Amino acid sequence: MTPLRCIIVEDEPLAAEILAEYIEMTPFLTLTHTCPDAIKALDVVHSHPVDVIFLDINLPKLSGLEFIKTLRRQPKVIVTSAYHEFAVEGFDLQVTDYLLKPIEFNRFTKAANKLLQPKRQGEAALSPAPPKPAANTRPFYFFTVSKRSVKIYLDDILFIESLKDAVSIHTTSKSYNTHYQLGELEELMHSDNFLRIHRSFLVAVDKIESFSAAEVEIAGRTIPIGRSHKDYVMERLGR
Repeated sequence: MTPLRCIIVEDEPLAAEILAEYIEMTPFLTLTHTCPDAIKALDVVHSHPVDVIFLDINLPKLSGLEFIKTLRRQPKVIVTSAYHEFAVEGFDLQVTDYLLKPIEFNRFTKAANKLLQPKRQGEAALSPAPPKPAANTRPFYFFTVSKRSVKIYLDDILFIESLKDAVSIHTTSKSYNTHYQLGELEELMHSDNFLRIHRSFLVAVDKIESFSAAEVEIAGRTIPIGRSHKDYVMERLGR
């Protein structure tokens, strides 16, 4: 896929440097400009194609939120701020995510993956969409595994298991541990093929080899169906 063109709007050099490093580590992002204030960012947005803005809020001359309001055609925006109290206003302005400083790479990756999701029905389409991948492109996401971004194709996933402080994504070839909550992945990969069958398990429906009212079997692994999920799972599986 064509990398999404990003700019950083940040007046703290160290914070901008960290974001630039994270963008460089993410294969589907490319950094085109770093701006020390919103005035400079306005010039860039008006004169260059921009898909994503990583935007601080506490900026000189013009705040990040006021900057968003000036945009006639809004690229996707990920706020990067040390202040949580502006989150509600930020989401009211349809930002993609709101990152609190200091930003860890795994949290950055979660926000970046949201950029790959299509706009949901009713969401304003204020900016041109990035080039669409070919029709036969396999859907994927990047996950942080041991401080690296690892591409995992959705059709390779068998099931996802919740661990104590992470999740394990089991694929047809190997398993990957990454610092997500299972509910976050359930929302991220919202599709008919992934089904929450237990508080600790999210499974790929097309990988289920057999099932009963109490469990499913995938690749030789027996996975329990939780009591609170049973009725919905049986309905989804046609029972």
